Amino acid sequence: MSDAKVFIVTGAAGNVGSALIALLAADGHRTVALLRPGESQPAATLAVTADDLADAAAAGAAVAEVAAKLGRIDGLVHTVGGFAMAPIGESAPALWEKMFRLNVLTTVNVVRAVLPHLRAAGKGSIVAIGAGAALRAPSGMSAYAASKACVLRLVESTADETKRENIRVNAVLPGTIDTPQNRAAMPDADPSLWTAPHEVAATIAFLLSDAASGITGAAVPVPGRS
Repeated sequence: MSDAKVFIVTGAAGNVGSALIALLAADGHRTVALLRPGESQPAATLAVTADDLADAAAAGAAVAEVAAKLGRIDGLVHTVGGFAMAPIGESAPALWEKMFRLNVLTTVNVVRAVLPHLRAAGKGSIVAIGAGAALRAPSGMSAYAASKACVLRLVESTADETKRENIRVNAVLPGTIDTPQNRAAMPDADPSLWTAPHEVAATIAFLLSDAASGITGAAVPVPGRS
């Protein structure tokens, strides 16, 4: 298709990432999965290995490889992240470091690596995964919520920096996502009330599309029915 684009998807082996890869491929776009060593490559995508996106050099090398192989980058979806809970009195510094490394540093590094390519193209779109807890943190989520709040501030600031360059930067805020991992962790919950991965993926795909050309700096809730 003439309007096909090249999108990088981090965490592409995960539930939301793989659903998004399938959706974008069905729309005729080319997708590049940034995978950790040993992760399975989703169908209909090119795979590039990145050892640790929390390492700026590794993130930069992976994005440079994509640009060299495909000659262009039109957008980025960053789904990599982590979750942990602990009351503040039990949340050791190591937990805070882990949450910031997984949720903040990975986002900073891939956004910084992709931006020069979008600027060279004169347009582009970036979508990051936030969390409702970034707006109001429940008990036990101080470290996680603080790290996701940093992601939202990064999105807002970068969107303001790039809004006159035809580059849009947004976030989605999923509710509890219906995944095998969450079902195993919360066996007494009702997963029919949760957000399906394809619902998160569809929202991301919209934000990447030209139909969302007027949206930047937004945090779009995808709460499901809970």
